[in-house]
Amino acid sequence: MYRHIREEPRVTPLTSPPGYELSHLQALEAEAVHIFREVAATFERPVLLFSGGKDSVVMLHVAAKAFWPAPLPFPVMHVDTGHNFDEVIEFRDRTVGRLGLRLVVASVEDDIAAGRVVDETGPRASRNRLQTHALLRGIRENRFDAVFGGARRDEEKARAKERVFSFRDEFGQWDPRAQRPELWNLYNGRHRKGEHIRVFPLSNWTELDIWQYILEEDIDLPPIYYAHRRPVVERDGMLLAHTRFLTLLPGEEPRDELVRFRTVGDATCTGCVESSASTAAQVVTEVAASRITERGATRADDRISEAGMEDRKKEGYF
Repeated sequence: MYRHIREEPRVTPLTSPPGYELSHLQALEAEAVHIFREVAATFERPVLLFSGGKDSVVMLHVAAKAFWPAPLPFPVMHVDTGHNFDEVIEFRDRTVGRLGLRLVVASVEDDIAAGRVVDETGPRASRNRLQTHALLRGIRENRFDAVFGGARRDEEKARAKERVFSFRDEFGQWDPRAQRPELWNLYNGRHRKGEHIRVFPLSNWTELDIWQYILEEDIDLPPIYYAHRRPVVERDGMLLAHTRFLTLLPGEEPRDELVRFRTVGDATCTGCVESSASTAAQVVTEVAASRITERGATRADDRISEAGMEDRKKEGYF
């Protein structure tokens, strides 16, 4: 159904300790591989969300290892707000082309043009919340019954409540009080027509695990994850990139800083941090010393309210 992956995943075997004991990273990878294969064996139309961000890149890398040398048995989908960083979109397209994947794009711009959603206006406008409609439309139109996401439990407290297999009703909604038990890593994917399951293979990974895995597996990432100079604006305790999508508030003055991004999302609400870490090894050292999650430090969309993420997840967001 889908084109064969033309290129073997670039794999640097994780170093094994003596005997048969798995290292921490090997155990996490093995768990994720099991989840991918379980979904492929039990669902008809899975899809992997791929934005070009670091978590989705790692997720795609593990998926390719899980099925190699067979082709990836599902397409990838990007929920495109139209306000993405250029470097990330370029990386997304280059990766899809290199691996010969089928890319499905669920476009917020299309929803706005068709009158299905209303674009926010003003200097603090963001399309982040509009992603939910595009995501659910993409799932519905393509009849996807399982959707892989790169969310991790350490990112945010609402995501910490998620199961690995997270049931969504016919409206795409999530009920945190009605989740299914996952004793002994047994996953329940039962659903009726129109319902679907969100699947999180990286649930038990941390930001440090992600970066250590990127380092050991030599995984390519968009360059904005490493130190670079760019104009930024300080707003609400964060440094926001001064892009064509950002409207300046009175008194704001862009300045050049050496920064990198810990997480990547909509350019209007994703902050960066001052950093000189230009390699994966240097980022690992930096993350190991951090005491605040990447979303807590650099995502304005998580500061809407105390339960902002949980409210959006109940509506259908990831």
